[in-house]
Amino acid sequence: MEPLTYQMILVMMMICIAVFLFIVEWVRVDVVAILMMVSLPLLHLVSPKEAFIGLSSNAVVSIIAVIIIGAGLDKTGIINKIVAPVLRVAGKSPSRIVIAISLTVAGISSFMQNIGAAALFLPAVQRISKSLKIPMSKLLMPIGFSAILGGTVTLVGSSPLILLNDLLEPFHLEPFKLFDVTPIGLALVISGILCFVILGRFILPKGRVDASDEVRGEVNMLLGEIGNDFELHTPEDFTLYRDPITVSDLKRRFLVNVVAMTEQPDFIVTYPAPEVVLRSNIDLVVHGLKKDVQRMAEKEGMILKDQLDVFKNEMSDQATGVVESVIAPRSSLIGKTLKELNLQDRFRVTPVAICRHEETYRAEIDDLVLMLGDVIVLHGTWSRLHILQKEGDLLFTTPIDVEQMRPEKAAFAAFWLAMSLVMILVFKIQLSVCLMTGALGMIITRVLSIEEAYDSVDWRTIFLLAGLIPLGIATEKTGTAAWIAGKVLLTLGPVDPIILLMVIGVLSTLFTLVISNVGATVLLIPLVVNLAVAAHFDPRMAALVVGLATSNSFILPTHQVNALYMGPGRYKSTDFMKAGSIISIVFLVVMIGTIYLIYGV
Repeated sequence: MEPLTYQMILVMMMICIAVFLFIVEWVRVDVVAILMMVSLPLLHLVSPKEAFIGLSSNAVVSIIAVIIIGAGLDKTGIINKIVAPVLRVAGKSPSRIVIAISLTVAGISSFMQNIGAAALFLPAVQRISKSLKIPMSKLLMPIGFSAILGGTVTLVGSSPLILLNDLLEPFHLEPFKLFDVTPIGLALVISGILCFVILGRFILPKGRVDASDEVRGEVNMLLGEIGNDFELHTPEDFTLYRDPITVSDLKRRFLVNVVAMTEQPDFIVTYPAPEVVLRSNIDLVVHGLKKDVQRMAEKEGMILKDQLDVFKNEMSDQATGVVESVIAPRSSLIGKTLKELNLQDRFRVTPVAICRHEETYRAEIDDLVLMLGDVIVLHGTWSRLHILQKEGDLLFTTPIDVEQMRPEKAAFAAFWLAMSLVMILVFKIQLSVCLMTGALGMIITRVLSIEEAYDSVDWRTIFLLAGLIPLGIATEKTGTAAWIAGKVLLTLGPVDPIILLMVIGVLSTLFTLVISNVGATVLLIPLVVNLAVAAHFDPRMAALVVGLATSNSFILPTHQVNALYMGPGRYKSTDFMKAGSIISIVFLVVMIGTIYLIYGV
């Protein structure tokens, strides 16, 4: 073993400083990485070129491209379209809901950032919790953990796996292919879900449904339960032998609001005026309670469709929605009626209900004099609701998704994702070039604007990764990794390869709990490769364990997905420790066992 040198001591000091700053969080993690990027060449541990090589590395460019592709898929609503059929399959069983949504989230997060996949399903899970009276704490943690596990299914599913081949290159080791990790990742996903299905009652917090949701059940029904918008068709003889039926007639008689309708030959009108007359052989969308819509369809001879068809784009969740708005103090609306305000003509939004003193009014609300504190439930497009919000007379208690979706670009987004995957699988082209081709294609075909592409990238993660790469280079270049590996081997003595992999897996898990998974990967891979070489063991397998085990971040709410779900699920740190400890143990056992079976270690 080489003797300890001055440069090795400096590198270990820099590693300790980085880990310490990651833990205490006195400065942001990306600032710590930039500190390493600048300090290492000043200390002559790396050359200036090596210090900034991370900014142009294959891994960094690949991560940027993956984020942009994921943003394009989100922008076109492709991901959200998957939600509805998944929920229909899940039914009302908590176990089936967990299995169906967890598998879907894991599949999505295998090709995009897991935090993005987790965020997309949060509103749907909240609706399920309210409608089926299932505590959020029973649903969110299994789904969140599945999003993290989904990042292990492909080589582009998580930053550590994207980074893996770049870190193996200095050792002249064969790179991994896109789906080399898929059997291991699928085993991890399935085992994680089964743990919650079998042991969920023991490891998940009991939780309860918020009492305020029960008190305001009618309002919650109006604000987002599945099935509030219904599409109908009027038959050929609809206008025969009867008085004309107007939009206001339906609202008065059946408490439903017409929010869209067709006019001959194929013109779509959204939020029609109250005096508009319904014709024969037209399609319309109404908003209201299902029982009222069914009663109206039966009474008036309309055909109620199973789902939105003609209006699936105009009335999609990405284009329209229902929000709560409160009459603000000193609002100019106080003392006026909805008929006087004429919100439908001025803003093209439809008032659905007024809530006052825990009472909900849906009939004859146009003549109700508005008071301070009244809650008006509004149905409209996100852009129109945003304009109304800017007026300042109403305080919106429900978040408005003002982002303009582009469902018409969904085919382009799917094409460029498929193009990237085909380039990766069929042609021997560098990963970053394949993924950046897909990202560029989305910009050229206007799935995303160049500004939206830039905004979608988490530059903190990019600089964190780019800044830590030179620290890994210094660890290897100065012989520090080899020296530490030798010390570890002397301590362990002769060990079986399985035991060595388990030690590496535990070490990676501990690192990723206190520092970022990217940081843990960059610091550990040079170390474990040298450790495996010294132990006459396959260094690629040792590196693969690090790339996978740095996703084993369940015991503390430090992972982005855990942090996102902690508030809505009302989890405590002890809840993550209880469930996360079991999942972490299962993760390590399944990972090592699958690697042993597949690669014959």
